[in-house]
Amino acid sequence: MSAVLAERVARTLCEQWEQPRPRPAALRAHADTPLRELSQWAANLRPRDIPCRVLKLAASQVLSQIASIRAGLAHPLGRKLVAAFGHPMQPDPRAAAGVLAALGSWLNLDDTAYAGHLSNSTVAVPLAFAYARKLDGLSLLTAVVAANECAARITASATLGPLRGQSAVHTHLAGAVAGRLHCDRAPAELWQNSLGLAFAMPNWPLMRAFLASDARLFNTFTPVRTAMDACDAAAAGLHGAPDIIEHQDGFLARFATVPLPQAVAKGLGSRWHTDTLSFKMHPGGPGIDAAVDCAAEIHRELGPIGPDDVAEIVVEASLYTLFAGERAAQYVNGPGSPLGALVLDVPYPVATTLLTGEFSVDDFSSPLLDDPARWSLARRVRLEHDTEMTRELFLSEAPFGEAVREAGPLATPWLRGFGGDELVDLVGRPEAVGGDFSRSTKATGARVTVRLTDGRTVTRARLIPVGAAGPDTRSRHSEMVREKFLSVGGSHQVADTVGALHRMRPRGVRRWIEAAFLD
Repeated sequence: MSAVLAERVARTLCEQWEQPRPRPAALRAHADTPLRELSQWAANLRPRDIPCRVLKLAASQVLSQIASIRAGLAHPLGRKLVAAFGHPMQPDPRAAAGVLAALGSWLNLDDTAYAGHLSNSTVAVPLAFAYARKLDGLSLLTAVVAANECAARITASATLGPLRGQSAVHTHLAGAVAGRLHCDRAPAELWQNSLGLAFAMPNWPLMRAFLASDARLFNTFTPVRTAMDACDAAAAGLHGAPDIIEHQDGFLARFATVPLPQAVAKGLGSRWHTDTLSFKMHPGGPGIDAAVDCAAEIHRELGPIGPDDVAEIVVEASLYTLFAGERAAQYVNGPGSPLGALVLDVPYPVATTLLTGEFSVDDFSSPLLDDPARWSLARRVRLEHDTEMTRELFLSEAPFGEAVREAGPLATPWLRGFGGDELVDLVGRPEAVGGDFSRSTKATGARVTVRLTDGRTVTRARLIPVGAAGPDTRSRHSEMVREKFLSVGGSHQVADTVGALHRMRPRGVRRWIEAAFLD
């Protein structure tokens, strides 16, 4: 797209937005808890309040997550989920929301932000309800942004805690409530009660089930279903505790080592967590993206190689990547390994990419998963800690850096628990928290070195993975997610029209969603 055309599109976007609706003085006066303030802001959020760049990110997020859902739907485990709970296009939007959320999450192809794996609920639920409620495209995108902001902020308040990444499933209590209620144009009081009820009994996954069984399919399905029940209960008149987040007997007291209740309502309307979106271009967990990117570059240089050509493969990465990889390695022992662990494993995707030049969801199922050459090469992969990459990880906003800066010296116990005194010394004294997130980054880097049996050595490194928050993604996210969507069999018609989603009328939105899932 030319610069002139891009500017024209942006100007058209702005001109089509509604006039802002001021927040009533009565609502501002009673914003005495973070949850109440967040509810009042989100309930009154309108397209005109959202910057053009944020709406464009949301449009890419929708297409990217639809690609993740399609991938999950095509996998054998996804088909079993549909057999149990119905197709994602079923008539009841509450049931459809749960299935959409589950299908898009468990292959680790879902999009992330500071903070949380947002899209599993913040896109899935608005898609289900926008389709059922016959909303226009701009209403769908606004609901996605509202859900992003609510889910990311509540997740950020507990980021310095024992649960992180996909295990922080409480993200989807907030994302699902916000995504549904914005589509329903519900009043602020209903938001507050729904969120209060949803967080009354927040989900806590068990790592054994998460890594060793098919229960990973429920990591978003269950909280989304809980959120739907909370919305129904609040609509019937049940009340939730408005201080459930920050109370001494509330959510943060149990889920945060260093509670950050101030993060829930900080910078509402000026500090957009949607700006921190990272788009997943490969399936897999923390740090796998950069390692696969590097392995693909090495494959392009060396061409096809076999296990006998390789003496050793060294993957250097941050402490975060090593932490996840070591947990997964306990369960990974070849083709029969549980998928919950495989998606966090580093050696298998790196070996596969070196052999084939790419890594996709098909590589997580037979017959590709059974290829002995991949596992032979994977046994030659060794992980090493790179302290500079860990430092860069904590200098970036996502996934932890902003929370550490928000906490300041209070972050020390969490840092010590995560990486010992070495990490405390490495991070040093956190700098003051910055302003908005328009220049945010997610530095989950990796360096891959392949030592060949003929004596040659090839190395590639990448600090910010392809698709992760950073300058490259901000400039071409629409191009990236289009490639992702087409790679899972999505139609060119859907991919080519996502840029016009904000202009679609209700009938056009329904046809577009149907074309995305029913081809």
